[in-house]
Amino acid sequence: MRRRGSTPWIYRWSRPLMAGIASIGAVGTGYLTVIKLTQGTAACPTGGCDVVLSSPYATVFGLPLTLFGFLGYLSMIVFAIAPLLLTSPKKKKLRANIEQWTGLLLFLGGTAMVVFSSYLMYLLAFVIKAPCMYCIVSAVFSACLFILSIIGRYWEDIGKLLFSGVIVALVVIVGTLGVYANVNNPRVEAEPTNGYAISTTSSAAELGLAEHLKQIGAKMYGAFTCPHCQNQKQLFGKEAAAQLNYIECHPQGENSQPDLCMKAGIQAFPTWEIEGKSYQGEKTLAELADLSGYQGDRNFANASEHDH
Repeated sequence: MRRRGSTPWIYRWSRPLMAGIASIGAVGTGYLTVIKLTQGTAACPTGGCDVVLSSPYATVFGLPLTLFGFLGYLSMIVFAIAPLLLTSPKKKKLRANIEQWTGLLLFLGGTAMVVFSSYLMYLLAFVIKAPCMYCIVSAVFSACLFILSIIGRYWEDIGKLLFSGVIVALVVIVGTLGVYANVNNPRVEAEPTNGYAISTTSSAAELGLAEHLKQIGAKMYGAFTCPHCQNQKQLFGKEAAAQLNYIECHPQGENSQPDLCMKAGIQAFPTWEIEGKSYQGEKTLAELADLSGYQGDRNFANASEHDH
């Protein structure tokens, strides 16, 4: 009892705390992974989340970056709770060994996560230039896990610990720079050669609807990296899409106007602003005609299956 009483509280509670933080992080990254795979729209207080998710930095080896984040959090949960599951006095020695090894793994995992998160924060602030609350919260969680992994237990050899941390940090930095070496400018990923060109042509109906939307002051807010925005433009066709009052929200997009997007409170791409009302997500041409009061020709050549 005296020994337990002399044990710092952080030593006793660090693992449950880490497991709890990692669990919340896993839920968040798991949610974003599903959104990315289904090309859905993330619930976000700002439109920055969709900008980040649709950027080339959000995909690694053809898979969502958030998937790797989810696996990272899941690993931290396993490392944190593994020795806690061994409550039998007969397994005291085994528990001590597992505590020692998982303690080191928690530190190395926390180091890798905080280094990588720091790089992502750099991208968020200086390259992508879009606010993403999920990314920021995840970076805070990574920092908390890293700190708890250090102060949450007694370390006999600090020098060995620091050496291991430096090695892991260097490996993460080199690996990250290597993975993103070809992603110098997200706009390059959106060139016509990569499938973002509008391949459809406009009929008189699409041109008439686009002209009507322009006359009533309708606006389409989007991002050049957003596949939903590209799909929306494909429905109009190349000629009609050029007539739309399109506002680019991505800071690195052509003629970008992120301030207007922030002022309008845009939370998802695309978002249509028609006669003072906002409508999120892709809309069929028939839906846009109804929402805008278009009375002209509706024989749309590029109508989706929902228009019929």
